Amino acid sequence: MRTRTKARQRAAEALYEAEVRSVDPAEIIARNPDANEYTGFIVGVVQENLPRIDETISTYSRDWSLDRMPAVDRAILRVAVAELLFDTALDSAVIISEAVEVAANIGSEEAGKFLNGILGQIATVRSSQITL
Repeated sequence: MRTRTKARQRAAEALYEAEVRSVDPAEIIARNPDANEYTGFIVGVVQENLPRIDETISTYSRDWSLDRMPAVDRAILRVAVAELLFDTALDSAVIISEAVEVAANIGSEEAGKFLNGILGQIATVRSSQITL
């Protein structure tokens, strides 16, 4: 697994654990020797922009409210959407591919297809906004 992919997975795991245990994800990252600088960065972006990230996910996840999603899938989505919205230097296809890969490792059984659909829609909107 590539370094950025590992960082994304660690970030999703930290966000998931923090939500389940009702703790700050920064505490979880601080205790995880496998978390690197990018892990902390992406978790920080998610924490700082959670309302916008969740609103974006809710807009594009037809028939699935945030509460209805498995918590681990929601965490993976939050990481990917944070990157799509706040790091336009990253290629959308790479973000989506890596989110699907992380979902294959830690997500629910159908997470890959589900995430791919939502993230694909967001990426389409993102690319049209970048080119304007």
